[in-house]
Amino acid sequence: MKISSIVLKIIKMPLKSPFSTHLEKVLEREAIIVEIRDRDGLRGYGEGVAFSSPWYTEETVKTSWHMLKDFFIPELKRHGISTPVEAAEAFKKYRGNHMAKAAVETALWDLQAKRDHRPLSRLLGSVRESIPSGVVVAAPTTEEAVRQTEAYVRDGYKRVKIKISPDNDLKLVSELRNRFPGLDLMADANSAYSLEDVGRLKALDEFGLLMLEQPLAHDDIIDHAKLQRQLSTPICLDESIGSLEDARRAVELGSCRVINIKIGRVGGLLEAMKIHDYCYERNIPVWCGGMIEFGISRAHNIALASLPGFTIPGDISGSDRYWTQDIITPEIKVNNGEIEISRSAGIGYDINEKRLREVTVKEETFAF
Repeated sequence: MKISSIVLKIIKMPLKSPFSTHLEKVLEREAIIVEIRDRDGLRGYGEGVAFSSPWYTEETVKTSWHMLKDFFIPELKRHGISTPVEAAEAFKKYRGNHMAKAAVETALWDLQAKRDHRPLSRLLGSVRESIPSGVVVAAPTTEEAVRQTEAYVRDGYKRVKIKISPDNDLKLVSELRNRFPGLDLMADANSAYSLEDVGRLKALDEFGLLMLEQPLAHDDIIDHAKLQRQLSTPICLDESIGSLEDARRAVELGSCRVINIKIGRVGGLLEAMKIHDYCYERNIPVWCGGMIEFGISRAHNIALASLPGFTIPGDISGSDRYWTQDIITPEIKVNNGEIEISRSAGIGYDINEKRLREVTVKEETFAF
């Protein structure tokens, strides 16, 4: 496989409704699209999932563009790298910038699967035909959260995640549990609490939550271990897990009972699969997190979530969850709570070129 060129695009699109957490209110989404072309005319696609501002991680769209243009693409060109495994190895010398790394690496996975005439899910080792779908409710009020949850339950989503903070936790969780007593419900705190809030967090135990995601600091595993010993609700770590080594330390310390795997957060599919394999061998449940993505990243998430260790529905909703029109065709659909895995080669979806042009605000091509 020989690369002929790489095209970077920044796209921007408004969300259908605001995505509200205690950290940020997202009204529109920027992302970087990476298109890698080989000399036989095939194209692989990846998506850089950093946000416009550094509220989730330190990366942003601007810093990712800088790393891609000035370091990662020149690295591929300088050493003739053309496979995702080679790229992941070459990028190790650069600290951090996991989302920029993953944007390139996932494009190479898509390209390799297309060259092999195989669905990406099968290349990664899946034998599933579909995956269960979960959805995130990030609403500014309890009333709006209830309304959204009712709609998603009608649509067949099998797991609902709600965003909580000390300003809106017990009331919100209590209301939703009363309305939906049998629903698989989980809460995501995005680091809104400290160990001083242990009493408040213990009060959530009575609601039978599937898990409590990242209640403490984004880079912590020590205090989470102290907290988990006091809760019956399983703690799930998200931001704290940036690598296989992070996962190993968290599991050995007892910091969590569940791990959320995000391709962008851990630097690519290869590292994501390593974390999956480690947890699968130790019966640690994992699930695939979301980043308010466009269709390319969602397609990669579907392939990852089809691996056997992903026993909990992930944040992989249909394209219509956020967008009036996605950049892929066909758009991702949820039917009876399931997403069918495409049998087409690569990520399994074509690019809607017209839509992609409409939402592109910046573009640059790098010849090899």
